Amino acid sequence: MKLELKPKKRYLLRIIVPAYSAFNIYSFIANKTTATGPLYVASSAREVPGWDIEVIDENNLRRFGPISPFRGADHELIQQQRQADVVGFYGGLTSTIPRIYELAHFYKKQGAITIAGGQHFVNETIPEGLSSEIDCIFLDEAEETIKEFLRALMENKELAPIAGLAYKDNNKIVYTPSRPPIQDLDALPLPDFSLLRYAKVEIFPITRVRGCGANCEFCTVKGKARYSSPQRFIEGISKILETTPVRQFFIVDDLFGQDRNETLRLCRLIKEYRERIGKRLDFCVQIRLDKANDTELLEAMKNAGINTVAIGIESPINEELRAMNKGLKPEKMLELSKVFHKFGFFIHGMFIFGYPMKEGINFKMGVEERIKHFKNFIKKARIDTIQVLLPVPLPGTEFRTRLARENRIYHLDDLGWEYYDGNFPLIAPDEPLTPEELQFAIRKIMGRFYRTRYLFMFLLHMFSIAHLVFYFHNIKIGWKRWCRRWRNYLFRFGGGKIVNNWTQQLLKGPFFEKLVSAKKHLKKTSKIS
Repeated sequence: MKLELKPKKRYLLRIIVPAYSAFNIYSFIANKTTATGPLYVASSAREVPGWDIEVIDENNLRRFGPISPFRGADHELIQQQRQADVVGFYGGLTSTIPRIYELAHFYKKQGAITIAGGQHFVNETIPEGLSSEIDCIFLDEAEETIKEFLRALMENKELAPIAGLAYKDNNKIVYTPSRPPIQDLDALPLPDFSLLRYAKVEIFPITRVRGCGANCEFCTVKGKARYSSPQRFIEGISKILETTPVRQFFIVDDLFGQDRNETLRLCRLIKEYRERIGKRLDFCVQIRLDKANDTELLEAMKNAGINTVAIGIESPINEELRAMNKGLKPEKMLELSKVFHKFGFFIHGMFIFGYPMKEGINFKMGVEERIKHFKNFIKKARIDTIQVLLPVPLPGTEFRTRLARENRIYHLDDLGWEYYDGNFPLIAPDEPLTPEELQFAIRKIMGRFYRTRYLFMFLLHMFSIAHLVFYFHNIKIGWKRWCRRWRNYLFRFGGGKIVNNWTQQLLKGPFFEKLVSAKKHLKKTSKIS
């Protein structure tokens, strides 16, 4: 198959990070950062002569971005200003897929070639994507594929020789040979944030590792981890700091510290770099709880300026942890959490509420008892910030395969992809739970933890700084404890506003009506099968 371009002196590739389907708990942070995948692809595409490249993140349009009165960017105006010849869509978040299809329909009417890629697009979702005005789907890592694809368009060549593609030819889906994972990550160009239009980035996402060996049932990130060198990582930080005053970074690797020796070297290099430039840098990483056993690593992380750890604790209920393929027990998790606190890290705990048991496991627990378990664990572990989500049967996961086999997933006709963000019940839960109880539970836990009344605690704490006199023997410890409470009160107040806003949007929306229909539909199909 060939895709034809109109003859021009230069062409424009526009890559779009689609807007969330509605306001949710991620909206606040999305307004301050962006996704790394589209930037890596865009930076590679820039190497192809004859092409201009730009990335538009619809969740971050803070620098003169033309905003649609409905949601996202005003693409009609953008296309009038700069006509894109090829438009790529980032499908890394399943909940944004309806927005991708909406934009694909718009750009096809404009005569653009449409492409897409990301974790959402796997075997079961590719036919739907190719039937939704997307010309071609990139199946594997796209840095090399995009360059071959753009050259083929300019030279009017067939797509069949390009590995890692899926497209329709004579109404039949064609899959080209799979493209092997990129091994030499240092050979890739550094992500060029100047390609990002309209966005104001306050927390820069950076990465060194691809893949994760944790093998969690519910996760799409699998495979043997691959690494770029610590030196290349420092180059990326340096490039960002030369063009922006921002000092906050989020290392988006799914599991920090997998490559232990090189991670220790990375931490030393970051420490040396910070001392050389004389700037305070603040890093957040995602890490496993059992890394608390490696005190040498924790010490190196603190010296490097890593202050916040995001940990997938998932559940304080032992039976659920076994179902997820987690290797820890709740008692051990409490013990390890205290180690992270001892080293002074802020802990962001990530939980999944109501995870369904596997076949053959007889375990039942009511919603109130589950909520009590979660609240007690969060309090005992002294977690600074939390995120409690519901189980999401993402395409391509073992979790979705298992639940589909058990006929427990609500049909997409009733609850579409836009609800796949972890804030909505998407499956028939274990007895005696109901989906309404699951929805209530996460609101109750989050609403109790994040409350607007913490504004008063924050203000009161501001005047308690005189209490530092009691730490005269060690003013450094006293100052850290005071700052921790000050920060947490502020975050809990801000989180309270977000949770309240999200709850109001939920109650105004059609979700609960759709949930009634989804339950009836699933019950009907269960009887038929």
